[in-house]
Amino acid sequence: MLEQSRPLPVGEVDDVHEAIERARVGGVLAPIELRAIARMLGSARVLRRFLSAHRIELPALFQACSTDPTLDDVADEIQRSFEPDGTLADSASTRLRELRAEWHSARQRMLSRMEDLMGRYEAVLQDRFVTEREGRWVLPVRSDAHERFPGIVHATSSSGATLFVEPRAVVPMGNRLKVLEAEVRREEEAVYARLTLAIADSLPSVDAAARALALGDVRAAIAKLARDVDLVFPAVVDEPRLDLKRARHLLLALDTPSIVPSDLALEAGRAMVVSGPNAGGKTVALKAMGLAALMTRAGMPVACAEGSTIGLFDAVLTDVGDEQSLQKNLSTFSAHVTNLTAILQETTHGTLVLLDELAGGTDPREGEALAAGVLDSLCARGGAVAATTHYEGLKALALGDERFVNASVGFDLATMTPTFKLMMGVPGSSSALAVARRFGMPATVIERAERFLSREDHQFEAVVKKLHDERAALQLARAAADDREREARSARVRLDEELQVAKSREKRALQGEALELMDRLRRAREELRDAQARLRSKRIEPEAFQQAERSIERVAGEVAIGGVLEPLVTKIDDAPREPVRASDLRRGMRVWVPRLRAEAEVVEVLPYGRIRVAAGALKLTVDAGDLRLAAQREASRQTARSAAVAEPGPSPLAEEPMQTRDNTCDLRGLRVDDGVAMLASFLDRALNEGQRAVFLLHGHGTGALRDAVRNELAHSSYVMRFGAAQPRHGGEGATVVWPS
Repeated sequence: MLEQSRPLPVGEVDDVHEAIERARVGGVLAPIELRAIARMLGSARVLRRFLSAHRIELPALFQACSTDPTLDDVADEIQRSFEPDGTLADSASTRLRELRAEWHSARQRMLSRMEDLMGRYEAVLQDRFVTEREGRWVLPVRSDAHERFPGIVHATSSSGATLFVEPRAVVPMGNRLKVLEAEVRREEEAVYARLTLAIADSLPSVDAAARALALGDVRAAIAKLARDVDLVFPAVVDEPRLDLKRARHLLLALDTPSIVPSDLALEAGRAMVVSGPNAGGKTVALKAMGLAALMTRAGMPVACAEGSTIGLFDAVLTDVGDEQSLQKNLSTFSAHVTNLTAILQETTHGTLVLLDELAGGTDPREGEALAAGVLDSLCARGGAVAATTHYEGLKALALGDERFVNASVGFDLATMTPTFKLMMGVPGSSSALAVARRFGMPATVIERAERFLSREDHQFEAVVKKLHDERAALQLARAAADDREREARSARVRLDEELQVAKSREKRALQGEALELMDRLRRAREELRDAQARLRSKRIEPEAFQQAERSIERVAGEVAIGGVLEPLVTKIDDAPREPVRASDLRRGMRVWVPRLRAEAEVVEVLPYGRIRVAAGALKLTVDAGDLRLAAQREASRQTARSAAVAEPGPSPLAEEPMQTRDNTCDLRGLRVDDGVAMLASFLDRALNEGQRAVFLLHGHGTGALRDAVRNELAHSSYVMRFGAAQPRHGGEGATVVWPS
């Protein structure tokens, strides 16, 4: 939905968990809490309607985030009860409206009375204004003249020059105002209690709506994250293993788009020993595997490529970083061992264990032995283990134990920089001296350090270098093979395109030839119409009459072939069709003839797998194996016949064929029974001859013969459609029939 610019409408809402819990135990919610729940329910309504409109596209999300529609009434009631600024509206209850109106009226009367008193005692007032002190309405009176102003002193100014006095005349009014204020507050509390009760009555649904919004918000955030960082969903399997293609660390991918991906593979009961230089990406690879496992457990896509596989690990146990603690009196190594002990106790089949710098920080020989023992024990317990190390002994474990596999991050000695590319099956050199040289260590120190290296160290470095060189050669060979494969695919695509162009060119050429032939046929039809017009005008000599008649018969036979050619002009169909089984071939069956590129009718089934077919006036014999199924022959025939029976008017087929002596049956002057019998005999002969269309001349008369003829045609299985002839061929006095 996000890719279609239709994101989930999950708006920003407040956390209403505490308010829901307060309502659950019978507390009355504050206005801010009531409005927060109303906003949450409003957002849930928007999400519900959106998911209802897209329930076919989002069936799982629709089911997971569905909310109770009756909560809309609760949300509307709360929203109506508050003004946009958050104050309780007068319309919240009838009693509240009355009390507030009475309070405003009493306040106005009191202020009017205070205005009168200010005019009467203007000489003793410090200023002309009314204010409020300690919840009472007072006037500012000069301290040296307060005896002349009857009232109650409630406060003094900071300088002492002004006394704030409530006039005795408005004390009853002030008392009434305080009583009304108390009644207004009580009514407001009653409204809050009523609204809280409405929420409490639907509390399970309200709680479910909050969870649905949270779920929708999380899903929307996951979708945006997957789009922004190009995450994919790996294939999830039941066994505890992972096989990540082009995996990346998600947090690094958020900050650095050009991160170097790596292929990572791990399974239960086996350990991957990752070696290589510092700052080369060993720890990043460990964390990428842990993040992928945890994100899969959370139903999230992972920063990897298509084709990756991840199983559901029961737990992810890690020892990454320095856990030293002064409070617990733990050194770095002590904290590391403590953590390893806990990991060993918790590791079972289905546990992913990630260890960074295993058994580091102590004597190299003893640390190497301890690390080997820990890895062996973890594999025996069924854990899927990945550990980074600089110990040469751990790198050699994979040479004699199939449970261990080496992996390394590369270091480019030419540029003195790590490649960050993880390579499976090859141990890595720590390249400590190269790294030190890169970071500014003096050359004299590096040279002295190289002299202290043992022969075994040099030999191991040489072996590792040879392995890396061979790996690089294999990668180059693979890259060359990939290039050749891409070139082959490109060549195949080009050949397919050229083949399609050739087919299109052939189609266009065939269509051009068919169009040219059809143009000749149209001209022949025009000549026939002119000849018929001259015949009807009777302005022609007998010899010319006979010549015109012969021309009509000759050209009309050619025109009849137009029924075979017109499909070629309108559409040349090269779509693949299923072969017809020889046992299914029957006389009258419609089939597709590839040689004609048109449909034809089976006229006769001959021996030795030969079939005689007819396409209009064109007949030929073909092999049964060359025939294909016709597309929707029965459906189109029934549709055409139904249309003809329902409305036997002029046929909507292509241009009406030319009338000749061979395709015309004159029924005029016959009785109804004789005409119907002659009609049946004529239709049978026309079908055998492959006539595209025939003309029945019945005349107008009383219409009995015409009705009988058309009724017989409507119920005949040999007729595809029929209709009245064109005016030049007799109109309603003749019927044109297209046999099936």
